[in-house]
Amino acid sequence: MGNRRRVAERRKTRPAVVGGMIAVVIGGAGVGVYALYGGGAAADDRSTSSSADHKDVKTGPLSATEVRTAATKFLTSWQTGKVAQAAAVTNDSTAATALLTGYTKDAHITGVTVTPGTRTGDKVPFSVKGTVSYQGSKKPLAYESSLTVVRSKEDGKPYVDWHSAVVHPDLKDGDTLVTGESGTPPIKAYDRHGGELTTAKYPSLGPVLDGLREKYGKIAGGKAGVELNVVRGKASQKAKLSDKTLLTLTKGTPGKVNTTLSPVYQAAAEKQVAAQDKSSVVMMRASTGEILAVANHNHGFNVAFQGSLAPGSTMKVVTSTILFEKDLVHPDESHPCPKTYKLAGWTFHNDDDSEIKQGTFKLAFGASCNNAFINFAPKLSNSDLTEEAQQVYGLGMNNWAIGVPTFDGSIPVQSGAQMGASLIGQGGVRMNPLNMASVSSTVASGVFHQPYLVAPSVDHRTLAKASRTMSAQTQAELKEVMSYTASYGTAAKAMAGMSGCGAKTGSAEVDGQKKPNGWFTAYCGDLTASGVVQAGGHGGDTAGPIVAALLKMGG
Repeated sequence: MGNRRRVAERRKTRPAVVGGMIAVVIGGAGVGVYALYGGGAAADDRSTSSSADHKDVKTGPLSATEVRTAATKFLTSWQTGKVAQAAAVTNDSTAATALLTGYTKDAHITGVTVTPGTRTGDKVPFSVKGTVSYQGSKKPLAYESSLTVVRSKEDGKPYVDWHSAVVHPDLKDGDTLVTGESGTPPIKAYDRHGGELTTAKYPSLGPVLDGLREKYGKIAGGKAGVELNVVRGKASQKAKLSDKTLLTLTKGTPGKVNTTLSPVYQAAAEKQVAAQDKSSVVMMRASTGEILAVANHNHGFNVAFQGSLAPGSTMKVVTSTILFEKDLVHPDESHPCPKTYKLAGWTFHNDDDSEIKQGTFKLAFGASCNNAFINFAPKLSNSDLTEEAQQVYGLGMNNWAIGVPTFDGSIPVQSGAQMGASLIGQGGVRMNPLNMASVSSTVASGVFHQPYLVAPSVDHRTLAKASRTMSAQTQAELKEVMSYTASYGTAAKAMAGMSGCGAKTGSAEVDGQKKPNGWFTAYCGDLTASGVVQAGGHGGDTAGPIVAALLKMGG
């Protein structure tokens, strides 16, 4: 279980003094909390009206009193250890009972004090303080959370809308809290020159360091400590979320793990993504697969390695590989790009409804003109893109072993209009910056080298390989169109003043998102980099400057 970090939420209450016992007080303006002793006003009032009452089920917005009352009952009962009564105030008493019971039994959290904050509508923020105790070790625990009160459609009564995040904001539904000896000893990770990698120095490396600990903690020579951890449930595991350490009671002895990261490039990558919201970037060496830098603006999830996003027009690099190999077109051959193209009942458009009536395929690639690619769909089989991505680029096989968790791309076999959309990186195609950096690396070197962060010799793992290699002619043609794009096409502005480079931009439309995700992938000599800016706009304007800034450092 690794060292992790997260955020928190908030809650409400009502006054109640019964038999010398003082309950949580929640007010609209100010909030007071007092030590709670013994019982509390937290009885289950979820009784339903009998048919004889002939009462209509109450509907409509909740009143301030209803919100305060439900919140007070829940928080008071939780604080006083009355799990059944607290759970009865929620709309999922079974799940609430299980998690609240484990809060004391498995997480070993005692002496809980809940301090509510100011109610905002149906939401009540609150803070939690307690003590985590395990085998003679104790440490205080403090965090913020919140709850939301909702009206039941069945009986019209107010209940706390149950989610695991109510108990702790780092919990997803199905997760649990457990205190004990950590399953994995701590590690100290080092860059390629022996400098220690820390989140203080490189803020976005948190998920990477967590992944390194999970993978290498037991074989790196360390000794486990005692921790309070978020143990992920099935849904979180499916989403590839790692267990997270919330509190360390006793530190273990860390082992040592060396990585391929470059301190110079990593620092530069951190600086670039810090200045651009929702940005991620990966840099690697084409001839070896060594990852030199990875950074994300948002530090909670490693989009650069584990993101699953439509790559937009950067996927045209893979599509062009098919077209060149099948002798369907070549860079300097004439190939129009119509303003619209109909395929299987869909009408495809180019960006800004542009068109190229007379021009070469290289010009269409450089301008990222969609229909110059989609109009090849009738000449391709449904599986061509999938097979090309797997066999030449090593993508979508779920077998990369870089040293930390990754998503290795997905290129499903599709038909009709969806197959056409896949050719321009939409449809069902999903990638991340690591995948696209690898695509540019394969073009630059001519051979797929699986990216890696930790040398395979450390744990004797086998790196993934592609089943075949593109021809020298195909590689030359790919470099020709990517070089043209970097010099004269949509990537020219970002790559200005750079030589020996090739690039491809991308803009991926996302439902419900005003601006597309902007992509950019490029190589210069033996260095490659790819980036994405979610909801940022065109790739040449958003991700392009980030990628170019890193590649310029390599000369």
